[in-house]
Amino acid sequence: MKEIYDFLILGGGSAGYAAARTAHGHGLSVAVIDGARELGGLCILRGCMPSKTLIESANRFRTIRRAGEFGLRAEGLEVRTDEIIARKRRLIGEFADYRRGQLEDGRFDLIRGTAAFSGPDSVKVTPLEGGEVFSVSFRTCLIATGSVVTRLPIPGLEETGYWTSDEILEATRLPESFVVLGGGAIALEMACYLEGLGKKVDVIQRSEHLLSTSDTDIAEALEQALRERESFTLHTGTKLTRVERGETGEKTVYFEQGGALRCVTADEILQAVGRVPNTRTLDAAAAGITLEEGSGRILCDADQSTGVPGIFAAGDVCGPHEIVHIAIEQGEIAAHNAAVHLGVIGEAPKRIDYRLKLLGIFTDPQVATVGLSEKEALDAGRAVAVATYPFDDHGKSMVMGETHGFVKLIADTATGEIVGGAVVGPEAVELIHEIIVAMAFRATAGQLLRIPHYHPTLSEIWTYPAEDLSIYG
Repeated sequence: MKEIYDFLILGGGSAGYAAARTAHGHGLSVAVIDGARELGGLCILRGCMPSKTLIESANRFRTIRRAGEFGLRAEGLEVRTDEIIARKRRLIGEFADYRRGQLEDGRFDLIRGTAAFSGPDSVKVTPLEGGEVFSVSFRTCLIATGSVVTRLPIPGLEETGYWTSDEILEATRLPESFVVLGGGAIALEMACYLEGLGKKVDVIQRSEHLLSTSDTDIAEALEQALRERESFTLHTGTKLTRVERGETGEKTVYFEQGGALRCVTADEILQAVGRVPNTRTLDAAAAGITLEEGSGRILCDADQSTGVPGIFAAGDVCGPHEIVHIAIEQGEIAAHNAAVHLGVIGEAPKRIDYRLKLLGIFTDPQVATVGLSEKEALDAGRAVAVATYPFDDHGKSMVMGETHGFVKLIADTATGEIVGGAVVGPEAVELIHEIIVAMAFRATAGQLLRIPHYHPTLSEIWTYPAEDLSIYG
């Protein structure tokens, strides 16, 4: 371990590793401090990859159950949750081993422990396996400590007990019914996993519609599809009041809705209202770092600087979008700017641009968006035109039997440039990438329309809203 590091990184997840790799490439001496029992970060261990692995099993089972629609017969269907989890553990183990190898390959020092600031140029480290606290000094630093599960102050919830997504991802046996608290991406993905395996699911959402930050038409299309599921019930526009455990172990959630007191009883509660920045143990004030009141989020500029010279932040700990590819870009920008700050490279500082911000939600049907939403565009005073086209009038989706949802394009009326897009429907998270590419090159709707699309494909559905908007450019 060095006496002082050019670049010290707190957290070895996606943002931290991307920053370490970039800083090493600039010739900086680098150390990564990580206090987790397992190396890999949220995305690999408890987020993106394990959840999508489980969801894939649920989607396959859901498809097999629909075999009769396609003239097929499937009998003796059985869910073996232990084998689903075994497959997940094998895959995630491989991903985590690869990341651990990257962190331990000698390019930078890996320090296993939990760090707290002791000043603007040093941290105190509590070793993971015990031992005396020691200090590490730095010239520049990146905070990439990620996020932790949000706790809800609902009477009786902690006493009654509940699962989070962490428990779902490890459960080799599942109860027959769940109450899911939350209507965001994590809650809905896990709810669809459970419903896909045949469990009864009630989702309780505080706001008037799911995905509260999305355009209303996006949320309504997803809600319509989910409400058609026999074992899936949505409760929106609610206020949670209390939670109780019954004499036989069942759990009841009480909530207000439309002026009336209602309740839902299930075998288990899944608390999935989201995550909050992991800053509680950082002692950020000792370094002069300002945290957002209430959330604990580190406030950053577009260059990922925290306001304290030489200290940067990236990933869930600062947001504003808790998405892994954005965290990686933030980490790379922070490392570049640290090298600029130290005078190691003579380039200009980099700044992040969220013009192509992307969201993908692996529900059934999937949801994906890029760029501005319709509401964001109008709130920003942009003159835009919007066009949509439904999957239930599209040949390939009809052949597939996947007709829920629609695609949506948003274009600037002055230039015709595409400024946003959205999909609710089959393979939405794949389909959105065509619009990302178009927006990356600042294409107009007319230019998108002129691109050949093979028939019949899901992708050609984009030509319909593009045609409607082509009059603008």
